[in-house]
Amino acid sequence: MNSTPTIAFAKFAAPQTATSRKGSVFVLATDDGGVSDAAKACDPAGTLARAFPAADFSGKFGSVVEVFAPEGTALDRLVAVGAGKASSLDDHAWLKLGGSIAASLRKAVEVAVVLDVAGAQAGGRQAASVAAGILLRSYAFDKYKTKKDKDNGQPKKPAKVTIHCADPSAAKKAFADEVAVIDGVLLARDLVNEPANALGPVEFAARAKELEALGVTVEILTEKEMKKLGMGSLLGVAQGSPRGARMAVLQWNGGKAKATPVAFIGKGVTFDTGGNSMKPASGMEDMKGDMGGAAAVTGLMHALAARKAKANVVGVIGLVENAVDGHAQRPGDIVTSMSGQTIEVLNTDAEGRLVLADALWYCNDRFKPAFMVNLATLTGAIMVALGQHYAGLFSNNDELAERLANAGQATQERLWRMPLGSEYDKLIDSKNADMKNIGGRYGGAIIAAQFLQRFVKETPWAHLDIAGTAMGSPPSEINQSWGSGFGVRLLDRLVRDHYEG
Repeated sequence: MNSTPTIAFAKFAAPQTATSRKGSVFVLATDDGGVSDAAKACDPAGTLARAFPAADFSGKFGSVVEVFAPEGTALDRLVAVGAGKASSLDDHAWLKLGGSIAASLRKAVEVAVVLDVAGAQAGGRQAASVAAGILLRSYAFDKYKTKKDKDNGQPKKPAKVTIHCADPSAAKKAFADEVAVIDGVLLARDLVNEPANALGPVEFAARAKELEALGVTVEILTEKEMKKLGMGSLLGVAQGSPRGARMAVLQWNGGKAKATPVAFIGKGVTFDTGGNSMKPASGMEDMKGDMGGAAAVTGLMHALAARKAKANVVGVIGLVENAVDGHAQRPGDIVTSMSGQTIEVLNTDAEGRLVLADALWYCNDRFKPAFMVNLATLTGAIMVALGQHYAGLFSNNDELAERLANAGQATQERLWRMPLGSEYDKLIDSKNADMKNIGGRYGGAIIAAQFLQRFVKETPWAHLDIAGTAMGSPPSEINQSWGSGFGVRLLDRLVRDHYEG
């Protein structure tokens, strides 16, 4: 997008340089309204100090006060951003501060951020986090807008943001690692935001294929190949659409040659009408985002390859469109999955689990990974249980579940563990087949997870139900987009903390 800022890092400016610089300067203030000496050097006449009480500004986290054409400087604007308590500035807080800065950029072209907070250490990693927050918040999906923001008849120029910090070399190094992950998040957002007429299974597979430029090995399985493999569960979902199904198999081999890979599987329903069990018309347009799990896996593989992660990782995404025509799957149909297990399809709108059933079995059978994590915008029931601030976590392995939950806390892409159990599992037993794809009225998210567990054998596995967090989630300091890219930072952190080297 043409509005994405460019980022640079520099040493703290000398007072005379700061006061003569044009453009906008951002400084940070703590919850007592205090600013650092480096920040004061940008404001020799003390205009901010006088503005604080007039604006009722106390340095509360994320709050902003700005002064235009401040006295004693050549600056266009001087902006103070509240950092809250210095002792509370953890990694995610620095990221959110970057988002708060980005929200106040407006039409600024030249921007300096004085990254110095009284009582807090702002090293290279913190500076990189602020930069990452600026990029995440600045994202906008304006690809299809023919009228852009104009400035004197020209498209708006991206802001040039220079972050002044104690160690710009360390910041630059840390940011190179961060930006690989951020690019993965933005890729996932782009995929979720794309309209379904532009992004069907074939087009999504082509986007995945582009990761070969980063060193990812990508195979695309066609309907013919999947039929030969016996993927009747996945193909049954696709049979009502003229747009052919695809499965993309992505491999990043950055670890030791014979090291067992870890695997991530994504649901990629590029549009979901519900099939013959059709959804209500109201809100159906949002079903272009029913491939949020596949988008997250694609974004994750981009991140891992771009930062040259020292791990062997497999990504598998099942890509279908769930449409309605005379060939569409009917309630009551029985399909045979790749595992050989038969499924009675009582509701064609419970289709994501049918796609994942074959994707999970294929991944496990072919790659025999150390673990599998699947992501899916699977059930509205998970939003009834958790709202839109946590994703549901289901797992057959306590260690994997704990590591995922910890990664979620670190990145604030938070997970809440939900139960599995035989009492729920028997609810999907069928009189006519090995299982049915829905259970009773209650516990819908759990029943969906129990269904998936039948296709993972004894492999450590986790299912993340991201229906409430991948699309239409509440806006935050670092995301104003309908498609959030949820899962990329979370899973990158999981790999980084436990499965590299």
